[in-house]
Amino acid sequence: MTTEAENETLTRVGPGTKMGELMRQFWIPAAMSSELVADGDPVRLMLLGEKLIAFRDSSGRAGIMDHRCPHRCASLFFGRNEEDGIRCVYHGWKFDVDGNCLDMANVPPHRDFKQKVKAKAYKAEERNGLVWVFMGDQENVPGLPEHEATLVPEEQMMINFKLRECNWLQAIEGEIDTSHLGFLHFGSVGKGNFEDATFRSTVANRAPEYISRETDYGAVYAAHRPAAERPGMTNWRLAHFLFPCFALPPLAALDTNVSLRGYIPMDDENTMCVILFKKDNRTADDWAERNAIAGGDDFHCLPNTTDWKGRFRLKENKENDYLIDRDLQRTKSYTGIGGILLQDHAVVESMGPISDRTLEHLAPSDRMITETRRALLRAADAYAKDGTLPAAASDPSAFARTRGGAFFTEDGADWIESYDEIMSAAPIASRIAAE
Repeated sequence: MTTEAENETLTRVGPGTKMGELMRQFWIPAAMSSELVADGDPVRLMLLGEKLIAFRDSSGRAGIMDHRCPHRCASLFFGRNEEDGIRCVYHGWKFDVDGNCLDMANVPPHRDFKQKVKAKAYKAEERNGLVWVFMGDQENVPGLPEHEATLVPEEQMMINFKLRECNWLQAIEGEIDTSHLGFLHFGSVGKGNFEDATFRSTVANRAPEYISRETDYGAVYAAHRPAAERPGMTNWRLAHFLFPCFALPPLAALDTNVSLRGYIPMDDENTMCVILFKKDNRTADDWAERNAIAGGDDFHCLPNTTDWKGRFRLKENKENDYLIDRDLQRTKSYTGIGGILLQDHAVVESMGPISDRTLEHLAPSDRMITETRRALLRAADAYAKDGTLPAAASDPSAFARTRGGAFFTEDGADWIESYDEIMSAAPIASRIAAE
């Protein structure tokens, strides 16, 4: 059982907290590149409990910094984004994307001290449609992590952000818990609904066995069950937790499933879900088919506002019970809630802003939940004690050959050996990029 103290460590992410300080040692996605326009409006961001602004300067560089001007703490959200910097409208002080003070407009030139003033700015970099930020030691910044889905050209990827109104841990635990697939999403259907052999196996046996192990980059696990209609074969759905807040879900066959999910803590009670997957000829049809089988057409976003939590909010939300259709629940859909991702949102938000894990009764199907919590607690405690970090924090390539997905083996085959064999034969985006 997770204790109250452990739950506090796992869920609190603000400055000075154990988990918050650990997360600051990794790059995290902050925004989509399309949200920032050269000399355009600044964008409010909430990340790890900090109120920040993001902007793109005249030269196209992305900047992310504390929203408070270091002069009198007026918000730079109201600033003028002009001539390669953002200028505070209160007294005209101007800062570049690195936080350097370029001008003290209300101070006589012979008395200014701009070389001694610096806005709190974080290192920001872009890759293939995502703006990343590093909120740790700005003098010791590692390279961008080589997540496979982020190395694929932007035009080949689907990139979505969605606000989830709950703590980051219960959001990601909803991802790494694969046993809910046969109930929450496909509880009202049988194997005859699917052409895909993986999903036929999932609904033919909704209580698989699990195996897992810790890794240098987080943890890996697999649900396994007899393959439906394939005597002597085992169906595996393998997935990963990646430090500090990423998952590689088994959305499709392992040899083609290039995807990534990030659960980025905005504060202790709100999470930005970052969803990436590689487009292919089947993507749109597959998702439409799965959502139809699950009982809906998925969610829709409200128009963005300029509020700290005003980006990528769902139209179907806890205030309207996610537009649950009880008649549909009785006749067709297991939940009556439209679409796979919205169903995930509904159940994890229903636990409250921060779930009280002392009330849980975990089962063997929750093996990956306990594995991930242990890995996170050990990492947070080690960093707080003496600065020791998981190897992946300083090694961008640690994530390069990881992928979630489904595959089949003969009964009794070693799951990790089979995974490695399939990955060795698969085209890997990081390898292709290096070549």
